[in-house]
Amino acid sequence: MNGGRRGRRIVFWRHGQTAWNVEGRFQGTTDIPLTETGLAQARRAARLLAALEPDAIIASDLQRAARTAAELSAVTGLDVAHDAGLRETYAGVWQGLTNVEIQERYGEVYAAWKRGEPVRRGGGELETEVADRAAPVVLAAVEKLPENGTLVVVSHGGAIRTTIGRLLELDPRSWESLGGLSNCCWSVLGEGWRSWRLLEHNAGTLPEPVIGDDV
Repeated sequence: MNGGRRGRRIVFWRHGQTAWNVEGRFQGTTDIPLTETGLAQARRAARLLAALEPDAIIASDLQRAARTAAELSAVTGLDVAHDAGLRETYAGVWQGLTNVEIQERYGEVYAAWKRGEPVRRGGGELETEVADRAAPVVLAAVEKLPENGTLVVVSHGGAIRTTIGRLLELDPRSWESLGGLSNCCWSVLGEGWRSWRLLEHNAGTLPEPVIGDDV
């Protein structure tokens, strides 16, 4: 984070489409494969992300993320380090249910979660517990980057949102304000003078330089 230098970057890349995404089902830690559309999304995005010249790739070990990461590995020649700490939120009995089914069966808990209260959805993990396991994995990988290096983290929508919230030092009640990521879209964090900064969110094109008074 020296003057005139870009600093390190973290690219959080969500996996490609699955059948449960199409059906609107809560996947959680259920190991669902990519659809053919999901594979095509991963190949397209990998060609774009390769232009960022990443130095390292880490990924959730669930197959939808691992298969997505493999496409970037094929283009860049980088190995992928898989880590269970990057898995999606475990959501117990909610996994496999649609959003409508969850609201019908667990309406009060669902409403509390949407209000930002700490809730174990389906008897599973708290969002802060997801950040507790995922953020250290990301930061450990960042520490191994060269100066101005770029890390690509291939994970899941909920896990990415909570990890970004933790790295930006946001109050957990406000993590929902970050919004979701579309399949195979990404968010970019860069080193600022005092902390990490959100440079891109839910992007499907390469980041453009930001020219402004507060950079």
